[in-house]
Amino acid sequence: MAGLVTKESNLKVEDFIQNIGHPGKEADARILVGLFEEVSGSKAKVWGNEKVPYFLVGFGKFSYQRKGSKEEFEWFKLGFAARKTKLTLYLSLDISQEEKLLEKLGKCTYGKGCLYINKLADVDLNVLKVLLEKGKEPNYG
Repeated sequence: MAGLVTKESNLKVEDFIQNIGHPGKEADARILVGLFEEVSGSKAKVWGNEKVPYFLVGFGKFSYQRKGSKEEFEWFKLGFAARKTKLTLYLSLDISQEEKLLEKLGKCTYGKGCLYINKLADVDLNVLKVLLEKGKEPNYG
């Protein structure tokens, strides 16, 4: 198996933010960096690959093995990607199990480990912080 293409890099987080190309998303990304660093206790790191070096910002790391594999992979515990249309937040839990918090959060959609938000003004940051706390350690149930 070839391993993961997306890896932690030494690129600057501020360069990632400036490359977003949307002032509102850039401002939201700066807020997210502070919030994620506070919750995770880890510094922001840019994660990417050769084709897309500024892919996302991750916080903390853990190692894991896929079922049936001996190869070990590293991934971030919490992270986000700020694109022109949405903010994608990556949490290490099955978000669908957090229905009560999601009802309080505000306007969003979600997948198993991802929250999709148009802008931070659409959500309650206190509720988001609770979700981040729950999702800062790998736990997919």
